[in-house]
Amino acid sequence: MTVPSPPNGTMDISIHASFLPHSDPDASLAFYRDVLGFELRNDVGYKGLRWITMGAAGQPGTSIVLYPPSASPGVTDDEKRTIAEMMAKGTYATMLLATQDLDAAFERIRASGAEVVEEPTMQPYGVRDCAVRDPAGNLLRVQERR
Repeated sequence: MTVPSPPNGTMDISIHASFLPHSDPDASLAFYRDVLGFELRNDVGYKGLRWITMGAAGQPGTSIVLYPPSASPGVTDDEKRTIAEMMAKGTYATMLLATQDLDAAFERIRASGAEVVEEPTMQPYGVRDCAVRDPAGNLLRVQERR
């Protein structure tokens, strides 16, 4: 089977949304809005659960959807327990963010009471970043843009 090439040789695909689980929608909303400065784009409730879409101002085409992992179709009760355990340990989900001023971003995040995993550090692979956890335990690495 031959796959046709797009007219200009590249695909017209972009990252629209990425999903991160939440365990407390109000805490997650407050963290992403009030600490990271993201804007609320949508807040949808269904059967007592909430899906919250957030994104950086000036980047309307890319969002984070904070979702209740227990609502994922096809997930068994045992898997739901495993997901909850992994979230509590901070080993279930990760997101990489970037900023021009890593030190200021880190101080703002630390001042919020978020769990600090790693203070701003120059990594051996050439990136300066830090690591924190959001209210659900998701690992957020914040990288300094150069």
